Amino acid sequence: MSYPAPEPDYALRLLDGDLPADPLFAEASRLRDEGKGKTVTFSKKVFVPLTTLCRDTCTYCTFAKPPGAGGEYLSPENVMAIVVAGQSHGCTEALFTLGDQPEKRWEAARNFLADRGHDTTLDYVQAMTERVVAETALFPHANPGLMSEDALRALRPSNPSMGLMLENSSPRLMEPGMPHHNCPDKEPSARIATIVAAGRAKVPFTTGILVGIGETPAEVVDSLFVLEELNRRSGSIQEIIVQNFQPKADTLMRNDPAPSVEYFARVVAVARWIFGPEMNLQVPPNLTADFGIYLDAGINDWGGVSPLTIDWVNPEAPWPHLDQLESATQARGFELKQRLPVYPEFITEEWIDPGLIEQVRSAADADGYAATTERASV
Repeated sequence: MSYPAPEPDYALRLLDGDLPADPLFAEASRLRDEGKGKTVTFSKKVFVPLTTLCRDTCTYCTFAKPPGAGGEYLSPENVMAIVVAGQSHGCTEALFTLGDQPEKRWEAARNFLADRGHDTTLDYVQAMTERVVAETALFPHANPGLMSEDALRALRPSNPSMGLMLENSSPRLMEPGMPHHNCPDKEPSARIATIVAAGRAKVPFTTGILVGIGETPAEVVDSLFVLEELNRRSGSIQEIIVQNFQPKADTLMRNDPAPSVEYFARVVAVARWIFGPEMNLQVPPNLTADFGIYLDAGINDWGGVSPLTIDWVNPEAPWPHLDQLESATQARGFELKQRLPVYPEFITEEWIDPGLIEQVRSAADADGYAATTERASV
């Protein structure tokens, strides 16, 4: 018996537990195998927290900090030290993650930027990603928050891919008492506009949802279908991340429970069902003890794993050692391969800037994965 075509009401019944999980997992696995075979990927990266200043105040976040309490920019020298160290460990990705438009809130941010000849944080991101490409073998993958089409085009020559999590499409999460209250950069329509702009700018884009921050199952389903529609319109989404919330000390949501593994795995499988066989679907492996279950739910990627730097967004959750990641992957019948920050199918002249395409191709093997057999310990 064939599985039904994706539609919201049936998806909601799957998440509500109204329908058994086994057929859903079987369909998610079938779709993944149809599109991706038995290859599961990861990107060996260094995490570059360019600034921990931010104008938003998300109630689950420990990354963003005010000036004088850990909120600061990395200097150019510190950025390059991280990236060069990553190169010595066989990394191919420099993940630039940072607070969103901190200069609109903090004088300290404006002063740092002015002292270095920049008007905005995005200008500083551009300068540093250009330097990484010029001076090292790593490829930047910028996650700087909201971006206009002009900003995306300015970053494209030094970033073969970029990203921005939608998190959720519901504006209800911005109401008083909700996690995105007083967070202008978490406005769903603004984040959707950035994803749309990435399609126009021909930027391979990573996005996804965050599960467990107070949304309803219906809002999870709505968010997934919003992203599926955006991808059908532009084809620019290279990867969907489905990430599980983990409570953190010293946040307003420290006592909120994380989603159960059983429920979260259903979300992952529903995402595979909605997006079909061709989409790259990722779950971070450092946020669940027995992360191998997500292979049963249809993923084909573990995302970035670092041999050198912590997960600055989830600092309490260490990356799995690469041997552990490989063992968990092989135990379910898959081969683990290292990829670049841009997926193989997007390494084309349509999607990569003309000044960057040959550099990316030279770093890839014949199948578009990272052209390296070196595996430094993680």
